[in-house]
Order: sequence, then C-alpha cells, then structure tokens
Amino acid sequence: MFTIHNLSYQGLFSAETFAALKLPDALWSIDGLEFHNMLSFLKGGIAAADWVTTVSPTYAKEICTPEFGYGLEGLLRYRSANLTGILNGMDCDVWDPAHDPSITHNYNVHTLQHKMTNKIALQQDYGLPSGSGHLLLGHIGRLVEQKGVDLILDTLDELLQHPVQLVVLGSGDHHLEQELLAAAARYPEQLAVHIGYDEKLAHRIEAGCDCFLMPSRYEPCGLNQMYSLRYGTVPIVHRTGGLADSVVDLNEKTMSDYTATGFTFDEDTADAVLGACLRALSYYQGAKINWWKLVITGMKADFSWAASAKQYLELYRRVCGAGSGASSTNGGSGFSPEMAKFWRARSV
Repeated sequence: MFTIHNLSYQGLFSAETFAALKLPDALWSIDGLEFHNMLSFLKGGIAAADWVTTVSPTYAKEICTPEFGYGLEGLLRYRSANLTGILNGMDCDVWDPAHDPSITHNYNVHTLQHKMTNKIALQQDYGLPSGSGHLLLGHIGRLVEQKGVDLILDTLDELLQHPVQLVVLGSGDHHLEQELLAAAARYPEQLAVHIGYDEKLAHRIEAGCDCFLMPSRYEPCGLNQMYSLRYGTVPIVHRTGGLADSVVDLNEKTMSDYTATGFTFDEDTADAVLGACLRALSYYQGAKINWWKLVITGMKADFSWAASAKQYLELYRRVCGAGSGASSTNGGSGFSPEMAKFWRARSV
C-alpha cells in the first residue's frame, strides 16, 4: 500500500540518479520509473503498489484530474479502482479545549461562555478592541499562495470596512509576509500579524477566534479546520480536498437539520472569500442561539485518529483478504505485466 500526501511535492531526480542506483534498464520506460526524462519515485510507488491511498476522499478524485494530478493524472485514473481516500485524523489529546494548558480558560460544549474569555485575552494580547462586537477571524499556516494568503490580502480593504478583526500566524513567502505586515500597520485595530510559528499562540488563536479562515487553493486534507471545529471556532473554507470532506456548509437545509458546521465557497477568488466572510458575519450578528448551535455541531464532530484508523484497518483486511491486487488484471500494479512480474520477483 502506497499513500500520497501532497502530489505537488513529487521528488523528481535526474537520469544519472537512476543509473547510480543500478536498477534494471527495463525500468527506465514509460511503464516504469521514467517521467519526462526524470526519475520519479512517486510514479513508481503509484504504479507498483497493490493499493494506493491518499488523505481525503475528495482529494482522491481531484488528483485524477489535470488540475491536481501534476502529470500523473493518467496513471491515477488507470489505478482508480485501487485508489482510496481516507481523511486524516487529529490528536484529540493535544487539541482539546477542555484540558489545553496553552489557553486562558478551558471550556467544552457545556461551558462555552468561557470561549469569550479566550477571545478577549487574544484581542488584548494584540491591542485589538476587545469584546463581542467584532467577528474575530484567525488564520494559521504557511504564508504561500497555495494557502490562499494572497486572496486574504486582496479582501482586506473591503472586509475591514465591516466589524471584523483578523489574527494571522505563519511564515513563508517574504513578499506575502511584508504585505501582511503593511496591512497590519494600516489597520492596527483590526489586523494583527505574527510572522513565525508559535505553538502556544496557535492554540490561543484556535480558542479565541470566532471563525477560522482557510481559503486554500487546494488542500489534500488539512488539520486546522478540524482543530477549529473542536475548539468551537467556525471554519470558513474553500470547498476542496479535505476541507470539502470535513466542513458542512451552512444553508437552508443544513441549518434546519443541524448538520452545518461552517461556511464554504467554491471559487478560489477574493470575491468568493469576501462573500463567505460576510455570510459568516451576518450569521454571527443574528440570533445567538443559532450561532451557538452551529458551534456545538462542529465541536461534536469526530475527527479522531480512531475513526480514521478504523477505515485503514478495514481497507488492509479487504486488500489482504482478497489476495494482493486481486482486483487488477496485471498483478495488482499499474505496470505492464512484464514490469509487474519484475516487482513480484524483487519482493520475494
């Protein structure tokens, strides 16, 4: 079994590396490890494995398309009968608002009044006007375009015309870091930016914010939206990859049947990000009982590793019980019959 995390980070090597490894010449082919005259271990793993998994069901579908496949979508479509997406789990001991030593006041679904204590503490830490009057957004992550940080920047001038505050924690692209710092200087009472990473601050942001903004252009799985749900911090996310699988958009149906857990948007544009944030603001400013129902539904969701591990165990049993690669006509791999025979011989 071979698991893909993020297909965009492939690890390609030169033909000289292939020669240095003294692998059989037959493997240097379109049916083997060669990928645009480069050595691709990722391609080899996908092709040779009896089964391929990745870190969310939606991402498993996305990587079979040219937009997300990075040149391997054809092979992944070919292996699609042996491709499964299982959502990652989170560490529920480390990320637990009821026992988190990093936050100002612990709380759970029955003591949500203490979440406001954490919000005020976070606001005061950064010199933001404190209280419930502003919708407080948080963003934690690598400051790169994949994470949609440029989209956040493009919304700020309009978004911060409303009673909204934003706390950002992260590091990455120097240009994006400088743009965020410049914006924070323009909006000192609404925007706070911390460049770098601080584990304790990450916990305080999750506990203190009303919403977590995660406009990633693509996200194989993502964990911050899960942390946010557990901390009663409503996610605002781009509907892609694991974000699509873990956040249920608030609409008329999900509001009435109490399944909604956040706000999602479909396009990776600044207008879509702004629209989702203003939807969240409008709902936050409405009946508080409805807001707290949304919060509690998210806090009760199960994103533990126990749930994910159960799915892996079922898959292991299914694959082994069926006989290795039994559902494939070429010995369970994506290689030609000749290549599959070679790999079988190597594994004995």
